[in-house]
Amino acid sequence: MPANLPPQYFEAEKNFRAAKTPAEKIDALEEMLAIMPKHKGTDHLRAELRSRIAKLTQQAGKKSGAQRTSMAIEKEGAAQVAVIGLPNAGKSQLVASVTNAAPVVADYPFTTYAASPAMMPFENIQIQLIDTPPLVPQMIEWWLPPMLRRADALLIVVDLDNAPLEQMASIIEQLRQMRISLSPEDTGEEILRQQRVLVAANKADIPGADAGFAAIQTGYGEKLPVAYVSARDRFGLEEMKRKVFQVLGIIRVYTKTPGQKPDMNDPIILPKGSTLADAAEAVHKDFRARLKYARLWGSGKHDGIMVKRDHVLQDGDIIELHV
Repeated sequence: MPANLPPQYFEAEKNFRAAKTPAEKIDALEEMLAIMPKHKGTDHLRAELRSRIAKLTQQAGKKSGAQRTSMAIEKEGAAQVAVIGLPNAGKSQLVASVTNAAPVVADYPFTTYAASPAMMPFENIQIQLIDTPPLVPQMIEWWLPPMLRRADALLIVVDLDNAPLEQMASIIEQLRQMRISLSPEDTGEEILRQQRVLVAANKADIPGADAGFAAIQTGYGEKLPVAYVSARDRFGLEEMKRKVFQVLGIIRVYTKTPGQKPDMNDPIILPKGSTLADAAEAVHKDFRARLKYARLWGSGKHDGIMVKRDHVLQDGDIIELHV
């Protein structure tokens, strides 16, 4: 299958060849990835570009003496979510409260210098969170923008005790400088990624937090999902986890063999809107072509109903594949 690359791709490729620094080269490669159409004809090229990005990231890390974990973090679990915010918003405490990680937590800013991953359990899956350094324009590391663009979603932590609307405005502007938009309508040529996002309005335990949360809801609640939490008191964290899962736009599908029960602890993770054929390919690359039909449990249907390959799956469906 031909790649059918658009003219903008070749312009980005020209920028890559002209780039001098690792940051410039990675930025150009990220742009090529963002522009490239997603289909089987580009799978090999997409993998090659990702490999180049990984090698450049490692080389730059060796030259700068930075920790490798600060730059190239492989995705694990059901999805990868980057946790961002301004200094002292409570990012690290929030990550510590919903994972088994132990990041440095203190009442003063800039306690996080590098990006560090941790796994957040949600029901029967694990979602990878990446705690990142605070967003300060003059201190943004070169590796952070591509990391935020590669993540499946962003979790923005806002301090309700410190002008939350101004924090949001600053974060949105800094993301735009990184060529990331939070609005699907923002289709400017400089934007490389429209990111999924959840806003965690943190420090619900402080006096006046309700007013700060109301301001966030009024200013952004109609555009972005918002969770009201206290990382310190662990208030609202389960609901926040659920909203993270919803923002990611993924579903869990379970498989079974005839006459046996499904393993409900090992779901296939698929994007919303995926079909039975997509699930078959996720089980084994040859199953998509060989699939005849499947029996389905879930989706409000009768147990064991026969469905065809174009059937759209729902979260929690159980499928029995027949090839």
